[in-house]
Amino acid sequence: MDDRVRRLVVVSAGVSDPSSTRMLADRTAGKALQALQRSGEVTAQVVELAPIALGIARALVSGHLDDSVQEAVDKIAAADGLIVSTPVYKAGVSGLFKAFVDILDDDLIIATPVILAATAGSERHAMVVDEQMRPLFAFLRALPVPTSLFAAPSDWASPAFGRRIERAAAELAHLVEAGIGAGIADSGWDGYQHRFAGNATRSQQSVDDVDFSNDLMRLANGGRSHPTP
Repeated sequence: MDDRVRRLVVVSAGVSDPSSTRMLADRTAGKALQALQRSGEVTAQVVELAPIALGIARALVSGHLDDSVQEAVDKIAAADGLIVSTPVYKAGVSGLFKAFVDILDDDLIIATPVILAATAGSERHAMVVDEQMRPLFAFLRALPVPTSLFAAPSDWASPAFGRRIERAAAELAHLVEAGIGAGIADSGWDGYQHRFAGNATRSQQSVDDVDFSNDLMRLANGGRSHPTP
């Protein structure tokens, strides 16, 4: 058994009550928790975007995160694994979901394992997860699991869909247990571009934290990537 407490965070952009988007996220989280509990202690937290939608909109315009949005971002920054779930509107992820992702630091979830999930009223939207969400989280340098999840009304009672959820949850559990995300982020951190005083757990918060000798800083100051001997 592993003594570390792993942190699973669920992000739901559902706005209805009850929300099929939240239901999919909860069902997936339940399976992921079962898988992770076999090897140690795990906690789960939920970030609901609908109640903080106004704060997200303000942050998108002003760049300032109010307390409710900052709390949500802090939970995501500290997560060992993520499950993100959005409704699909007009052949795309919801505006609320995209707006929230847009206010996240680009380096907030580097190498964090994540399950991508979406719900819609028609099977015609089934490719939205892989065509829109997967590139989005690849840009954020996260680690989306191989199995994506999409639920139309006809999927909920399908045994095959249940098995797909279990497979995605198992993939997430293996990545989280292996700890490869933290290893990737730690080994490559100095080579990534970061936001100064950002929300990422390793973010430079003061001038004293900045390494002015690395390649990126030398290039930013008009120097060479490798100084001349």
